[in-house]
Amino acid sequence: MKISVFGIGYVGAVATACMVDSGHDVIAVDPDPVKVKCLQEGRSPIVEPELDEMIAKGEQSGRLTATLDIKDAVLNSDVSLICVGTPSNEDGSLKLDYIEECCRQIGEVLKEKDNFHVVCLRSTCVPGTGRNIAIPALEKASGKKEGVDFGFSNNPEFLRESTAVWDYYNPPKIVVGADNEKTAKIIMDIYEGIEAPRVMTDIAVSEGVKYADNAWHAMKVGFANELGNILKELGVDSHKVMDIFFQDTKLNISKAYLLPGFAFGGSCLPKDVRAIRASGQSKGLNTPIFDALLEANEEQVRRAVTMIKNSGKKNVALMGLAFKAGTDDLRESPLVILADRLLKDGYNLTIYDPSVFRAKNMEGANQKYINEGIPHISKCLVEHSDDLFKGAEIAIIGNNDKSYAAILEGANSNIQVLDLVRLKSGAVEDRANYSGICW
Repeated sequence: MKISVFGIGYVGAVATACMVDSGHDVIAVDPDPVKVKCLQEGRSPIVEPELDEMIAKGEQSGRLTATLDIKDAVLNSDVSLICVGTPSNEDGSLKLDYIEECCRQIGEVLKEKDNFHVVCLRSTCVPGTGRNIAIPALEKASGKKEGVDFGFSNNPEFLRESTAVWDYYNPPKIVVGADNEKTAKIIMDIYEGIEAPRVMTDIAVSEGVKYADNAWHAMKVGFANELGNILKELGVDSHKVMDIFFQDTKLNISKAYLLPGFAFGGSCLPKDVRAIRASGQSKGLNTPIFDALLEANEEQVRRAVTMIKNSGKKNVALMGLAFKAGTDDLRESPLVILADRLLKDGYNLTIYDPSVFRAKNMEGANQKYINEGIPHISKCLVEHSDDLFKGAEIAIIGNNDKSYAAILEGANSNIQVLDLVRLKSGAVEDRANYSGICW
């Protein structure tokens, strides 16, 4: 395949070298004549293991060329890969001028090109950049229509500096976002021969993947450091702790707890986060991540309250009171907090949770808490689901009890639904008045 690469920085230089090594013909483009000269002389413009040798080999083969001439690069390639910088503005937002200008320049050339050309954004950019910045710039400059006269895609990179070449050939996944299969397939074919899970999705989701990755990586570093600081002050070797932590691939190193939804609760997580935070603070340490964990959890409850208020509905049917389906444990359940706030704000509330209602009539600590600790909430509990929607205007799915999908399917279609857990029922999600708390 003939590919033009715009931007010869870390991402562009590595992509250029690796694509040439994979058998593609690559024209590297950059406004910096020094970078262009480096490639023309078979040298890498950046320090990265293996790159010098690969660029020298590519230049000698004739499959790698470098130029300042944008028109020549676009006219003599089938795909243009945009790898320009996206630095931060003072407020933390991205400076997208380079992407917009690059698209404008490519669009000016596409005006003169008859063949179907694919423009692929590989620079890291927030969701919406392709749809709101790149595509409009390309269409305005070219006078052509994306998806008809040319293709546009997003293809995030997962390269780490110092291991970028190895990462290119051993990616955790290959993700291509595009509006049509033809465009997606052209970009996916660039990576023919590379073994990795392949995902074709829409442009905005593809843009969001890189932020999920990098934010999670940053969270892991900060979490490990903060926990390590506390453990050190408590006389514990943090690396020994984490070596054991890593062995749990069912919960710790897995997708468990990572699906967006409602706040955490129960007998363990809130108490244990507070406890380890207090231990660190007792030693004079700052604990910003553990502070933020608790604040973020509280914010998710506030978000649910705000969404209910914004619905304009005053009669609420709450499905679930325990923090997890199949249990009667109400200890620090965020749904109890949600119910309390709604009642205090004057909402009419009906609650259905079969496990909790059963516990209400069983001797024990939970019965006492339900009947005496939260009597104003307890009186809202109904035994039968048939009583849940009497007068209800909005239903809140609070936990993922398996019975809730069928119950909602039989509910009046005018009842609005706010899902806090993603029940994963097509019949529920297909309702016209369905909304998820963060999807």
